[in-house]
Amino acid sequence: MAESKYGKYVVRHPVAIGGFGPEFIYTGETDYKSDFTIMFLRITEPTLMEDAPHSHDFDMYLYFIPLDPNDMDDLDADIEIGLGEEREIHKITHTTSVYVPAGMIHCPLHFLRVDKPILFVHCTMASKYVKDPDKIIRNK
Repeated sequence: MAESKYGKYVVRHPVAIGGFGPEFIYTGETDYKSDFTIMFLRITEPTLMEDAPHSHDFDMYLYFIPLDPNDMDDLDADIEIGLGEEREIHKITHTTSVYVPAGMIHCPLHFLRVDKPILFVHCTMASKYVKDPDKIIRNK
């Protein structure tokens, strides 16, 4: 955006192609100068997004949203996420939000079946998404 009094608050990124396909990533560190980072990922096929349980020093919010404007509740997908030290599995089949408080162990995150594209939104209350290797739980 052209230099102006409020232009610094208007951020535009072109679509990038990441590991899961088209994505938009906006970080507090480089885009907002704040403790907020958001990623928009289009998921079109089954994938094990994250296998190793881990935790972060920041709150995180995950959103699973169908990209079908005619049915914004049914994901037409089967997704599983593990939460807590027990890795309690939660099944996601409809529009869902998952709050992961700072310090809570989470994952695996597995998109088992994806019959229609899904918008996966990953928000962190941090200037950038960081996965500390010391907070990853490795199976023995």
